[in-house]
Amino acid sequence: MAKECMKAREVKRAKLVEKFAEKRAALKVKIKEASAKGELDYESIAALAKLPRNSNPVRMHNRCAITGRPKGYMRYFGLSRIQFREMASNGLLPGVKKASW
Repeated sequence: MAKECMKAREVKRAKLVEKFAEKRAALKVKIKEASAKGELDYESIAALAKLPRNSNPVRMHNRCAITGRPKGYMRYFGLSRIQFREMASNGLLPGVKKASW
């Protein structure tokens, strides 16, 4: 199990990403348009830099929905490999069965 503070940190980051997504996208479009003209829009660059660091989606980390484990994460199921195996063995994941050959 991951520490509760680590799980809470990821939740906080997700909220910040959602809160600033529209503003961040608008600033990036302004910067891209200016650079296409061969100019630099210093105000937009500064405004983008002033946004909270954790509002950048790159800083998000995938975690298991049950345990919060950051490693061995399976995107399709949103679980770590350990929880996936346990749930699949118990028949809790529809359409998943153990391979044998």
